[in-house]
Amino acid sequence: MANSRASLAMERTGQVFPREIPTDVIVEVGEANFSLHKFMLIAKSNYIRKLIIESKEADLARINLSNIPGGPEIFEKAARFCYGVNFDITVLNVAALRCAAEYLQMTDLYCENNLCSRTEDFLSQVPLSSLSGALVVLKSCEDLLPMAEDLKIVQRCVDVASAKACVEANFPSRSPPNWWTEELTILDVSFFEKIITSMKSGGAKALTIASAIITYAERSLRDLVRDHSGNGIKSLDSGESDIRIQQRDLLQSIVALMPPEKAAFPINFLCRLLRTGIFLRAANICKNELEKRISVILEHATVDDLLVLSFSYDGERQFDHESIRRIISGFVEKEKNVSVFNGGDFKEASSTAMQRVAKTVDAYLGEIATSVDLSISKFNGIANLVPKGARKVDDDLYRAIDIYLKVSKMPTLLVSWITRIVDDLKLSYRVIYCRLIQI
Repeated sequence: MANSRASLAMERTGQVFPREIPTDVIVEVGEANFSLHKFMLIAKSNYIRKLIIESKEADLARINLSNIPGGPEIFEKAARFCYGVNFDITVLNVAALRCAAEYLQMTDLYCENNLCSRTEDFLSQVPLSSLSGALVVLKSCEDLLPMAEDLKIVQRCVDVASAKACVEANFPSRSPPNWWTEELTILDVSFFEKIITSMKSGGAKALTIASAIITYAERSLRDLVRDHSGNGIKSLDSGESDIRIQQRDLLQSIVALMPPEKAAFPINFLCRLLRTGIFLRAANICKNELEKRISVILEHATVDDLLVLSFSYDGERQFDHESIRRIISGFVEKEKNVSVFNGGDFKEASSTAMQRVAKTVDAYLGEIATSVDLSISKFNGIANLVPKGARKVDDDLYRAIDIYLKVSKMPTLLVSWITRIVDDLKLSYRVIYCRLIQI
């Protein structure tokens, strides 16, 4: 491939200069060799001029430019520029050409209308005039660091992209309205982080930031965040593979970007993200942050949301229920603080949110009660986290205990102990009737 590019370059130079003019220097760029003319290169590149002048060889015949940004493909275009051969500057190659021009010292101070100014003009007039263009250039900068940062290409792209993303979030120019969040998903997480940070500095709303983060997480961790069934995930559950390490680092970076507003994200998304964190063995600070966010809005959780946290991707093995315990405990503590602040008695009366969570937790216990791996201490521990005053009726809790006792077949002494959780006065007539029939 590299040799074919070199041949193409020679074909183009042959269109400008007679073939009888012999080349006098070979430029090495990686595995590619370009047979060129010194006087044409010197006319535009101060760097090559210095190499030739400062060389200890009387007649320098070979130059190594393997460190040039963009490699052989970009050097070929720079060489064409030196020879006056036309080539296309595009949003895909403009950053690399700008870096290569800087490397070769092809500035206007050395030669008027040189490659540096040509690429700068294109950069400001074309890609930096639109969100999509800025993002494509920014993406191309991933392989051009640190020079792309030194030349402020990265920062200019970030400034344009973040500003235009904020405008699109408030005044969508196309459908669907959140199309701009999809555009951001082409970026590496380090550049995505720069844009989100810039948007925050620009006053973007928490929901706007959350929208971008949700789309990015669902795209970059597609199988883990989107998948509920676990199809194809089971094979990744063992070992510390490179992919798993990359996914963990990515997840932790995404969570660190979340705005401080705890209620900015849907609880279903947070639960899926936390399950991903548990699966990937993310750092405790990452999982704790997600647990706190879920605790704050736990009244909006469904049984399915809690089940997402409880089972592995294959749907068979249960995760450690400590996350569920901490989430429920955090919510109860929050409700206590609110009650005390409002001068009420938390034990006597519970808020509507607390009652809703109590009902969800009891229904959740009924779903996990069939697991043979669920110990009595874990079952009892989760059930007792809900204050007794939060349950208007104990029907769902009774049902969960009944299922658990049938599956676990525990000794009579323990049966008596666990059934104390239920308040007989809070059972409906229907449940009491069914209970009498069983007796």
